[in-house]
Amino acid sequence: MVSESTPHDYGFLPMPPSPCSHRTVPLYLLNQQRISTVCIHFILDWNKMAVPMECSCSTAMLWLIGRPYLPPYWALGFHLCRWGYMSANNTLAVVRRMREKGLPQDTQWNDIDYMHSNLDFTYDMIRYGELPSLVEDLHSYGQKYVIIVDPGISSQLPPGQYAPFDDGLKSNVFVMNSTGQPLIGAVWPGSTAWPDFTHPNASSYWTNQISCFQSEVAFDGLWIDMNEPSDFVDGSDYGCPNSQLEHPPYLPFAMRSLRNGIFTKTLCMTANQFLSVHYNLHSLYGLTEANATMSALTTVLNKRSLVISRSTYPGSGAHGGHWLGDNASEWPDLAVSIPGLLQFSLFGVPLVGADICGFNGNTTQELCTRWQQLGAFYPFSRNHNSIGMADQDPAVFDDASVNSTRDALLLRYQLLPFLYTLFYFAHTNGSTVARPLFFEFPADSNTWALDTQFMWGGSLLISPVLAENTSSVEAYFPEDRWFELRTGMEMAARGQTVLLSAPYGFIPLHVRGGAVIPMQAPNTTTAQSRKNPFSLLVVLSDQATASGYLYLDDGESLDIIETEDYSLIQYSVMEGFLGSELIGGHGCSVAGVAVLGGIQVFGLTSLPTTVSMNGTVLPNASIEWDQTNKVLGVQLTISNMNYAFNVTWR
Repeated sequence: MVSESTPHDYGFLPMPPSPCSHRTVPLYLLNQQRISTVCIHFILDWNKMAVPMECSCSTAMLWLIGRPYLPPYWALGFHLCRWGYMSANNTLAVVRRMREKGLPQDTQWNDIDYMHSNLDFTYDMIRYGELPSLVEDLHSYGQKYVIIVDPGISSQLPPGQYAPFDDGLKSNVFVMNSTGQPLIGAVWPGSTAWPDFTHPNASSYWTNQISCFQSEVAFDGLWIDMNEPSDFVDGSDYGCPNSQLEHPPYLPFAMRSLRNGIFTKTLCMTANQFLSVHYNLHSLYGLTEANATMSALTTVLNKRSLVISRSTYPGSGAHGGHWLGDNASEWPDLAVSIPGLLQFSLFGVPLVGADICGFNGNTTQELCTRWQQLGAFYPFSRNHNSIGMADQDPAVFDDASVNSTRDALLLRYQLLPFLYTLFYFAHTNGSTVARPLFFEFPADSNTWALDTQFMWGGSLLISPVLAENTSSVEAYFPEDRWFELRTGMEMAARGQTVLLSAPYGFIPLHVRGGAVIPMQAPNTTTAQSRKNPFSLLVVLSDQATASGYLYLDDGESLDIIETEDYSLIQYSVMEGFLGSELIGGHGCSVAGVAVLGGIQVFGLTSLPTTVSMNGTVLPNASIEWDQTNKVLGVQLTISNMNYAFNVTWR
């Protein structure tokens, strides 16, 4: 995406299936820059877009490649994982200490150590023999369970002893070598073959494997890893043919140091897939696996599910989310996670986040506490670390850290109706969820390179601490009206960078004038939170206006937009009048029983004389007024949010 000082911005979307080099080349005599692209492939899919706003450029791209899927509501809760729990009992012990500390958690994950000999669609009957009971326990608390699955299917067991390989041979779904036999490489279980997800039989094969294992362990989502595809040997166990596909005349700069060039640690480029040779399909492998996996889960579970993929390609967001890979427990990795999640938001994968507290290496309590504060506002929020590293789940630290993480996660859960509404708009019109500031303030050059802050939608500004041993953070406030989220205190800064107080247990959060933000009283799971009353935060603009939306559905049903079994409610404020209107969907039953328990109004100048609901003056006992920050609180009991109502203050 190219931003210029003109009314238009330009997007270029190259979609080659194999490596390319992209770089900007300065043209000094013309005081310009050009984008130089060099590819090793004769298949080039270029798309050019010229649009009036930066956010429209991203939206236009998603109309081309596919808009993001609408995740289930529980997927927006907090997730916890590690490689190396080593047993079902140890996993459950971590879940229980999270509960004991009152820390929100929706989903527990397991990495490959749950498997028997690292075999997909198996579990270790000795160390993880209680795994089905663990999942039952999670479900009894309204929590979910996700496991890892790699595409590499073990080929080394005798016939009849490992159904995933036997079934793949019968269905002829494996990637083949140049002689027509399954290409054999190596991943975690040893010798492996790889399903060809472009094969017509692959979908039914993959669905059958997932269905059979889900009947043993009732997982709710899948984490698909190693799907570049990754191979522990170069090409295959027998190397690769001497071919121009394996040794192209040009390699992108980043690949020139690899010992075997293009097939280093992946499959032979001459391997055959149903649609073409692997050379033509390599970059699409993760996308095709994500598509097959989400399709299988939809069939097996008959409801929306979660797929998190390591490898992505344009369009991957239509089939799931992404985590930013194996980071380190270091302060620079904390900071670089922000541009990472903003990039994937632009790529059409809004359900994205980094491994909170870092994957490789041992974290520190301060780093993990600060990372939990930031990670509470990743669209996909998961704490994950590596085998052999010290525990870093939030409950393992001292009370000050636990309290900080609890506060940050409860704020996330309070804001989940707002976040879910942003995902609805991402799904239906391609807008972004996590958003760089320049999307909202494209004319403000101070925002163009800003990657230490970000926004949820156009209303919530997140300014995390990214450095060690500090209790303050510099934050830029574009020209507009801004308020501190927790107190409603108005910021004096407009178009300025200010130093904000950010003590150990605190992350600065601000809301923008002109917004109506839906909230809900939080609990430690989304299942419990969804039973609680809603509230509205009205943040007045300079013109004393505001608007916003609330999207509601049952949180998991398929085809919810097509059947219109949802509620999209618009809230508008003008001249002291707040009105609601159902503008989308048939008015779902969830909204019909939801209770709106109150509103807060930021940005007033004085206490109103009267406050009314639907024309009836409310008693003083229903009104709260913070004279210091000029915040109005109104207690309400609206028991059907599908119905229009109004609140006025004069």
